[in-house]
Amino acid sequence: MHTRIIDFSKYSSLRVGAPIEVQVLESPHECSQVCGHIIGKANNLLVSPHASNLYMLDKHFSFIHIESTCVHIGAAMSSGQICSFFKKHDLGGMEFLQGLPGSLGGIIKMNAGLKDKRGGMHEIDKRLLEVNINGIWIPSDTLGFGYRKSAIEGVICAAKIHKIEGFRHELTQDFLSLRAHHPKKPSCGSCFKNPLGDYAGRLLESVGLRGFRVGNMGFAQEHANFLVNLGNGTFEEAIKLIDIAKKRVFESSGIELECEVQIIT
Repeated sequence: MHTRIIDFSKYSSLRVGAPIEVQVLESPHECSQVCGHIIGKANNLLVSPHASNLYMLDKHFSFIHIESTCVHIGAAMSSGQICSFFKKHDLGGMEFLQGLPGSLGGIIKMNAGLKDKRGGMHEIDKRLLEVNINGIWIPSDTLGFGYRKSAIEGVICAAKIHKIEGFRHELTQDFLSLRAHHPKKPSCGSCFKNPLGDYAGRLLESVGLRGFRVGNMGFAQEHANFLVNLGNGTFEEAIKLIDIAKKRVFESSGIELECEVQIIT
């Protein structure tokens, strides 16, 4: 294990934060010693300038191999790298990663996914065979996956993915077109999970929060559920904005919005 200084105002997709010491894990053996937060690519994180006990995986967790019945992938591999590999080797099932930023570990932890234009839902848990957590292989159907969540405790080191022949090119076009409508400003993606039977973006827009801002943090004009940095936004501004959103939506509809963005204090 060694130490790096990560400036989250440059490293995270939201471009919010400050330089913080991060412990870099070099082997699965070290993962069992972690008592804190894994930051991954920081695509879905809002990190306080005062956060501590942060960890990340080093290059030893960045690999991908085709095996007889599965594809073995390290948790530090990015979604783009994985999608490109599957396309190159004409393998299916991971096309939806074309529309999702991040590393495999974070994508598994939050059970990330997307809908295609035909209404089909693509989530990472449907592709998994086993997940290596703290160096131990665990069957995926025991890990408590649900909508944008899992029951995983510990550090995700790697995963084994179903090996499916045939990359579906038409799906990548669907997911690329979805991303074309996303805000171009620094963002953490969806701020809130969609409540059952409704959409967080619709609820936020219904209470006047599309384009609403607190200081230099705001909800995007393009999509009310995208938290965006309008220029030198701060952690405190983002938290205030989130609190306002929760309060307004609850007062209007009785629905308690749940954050999709992970807040590390």
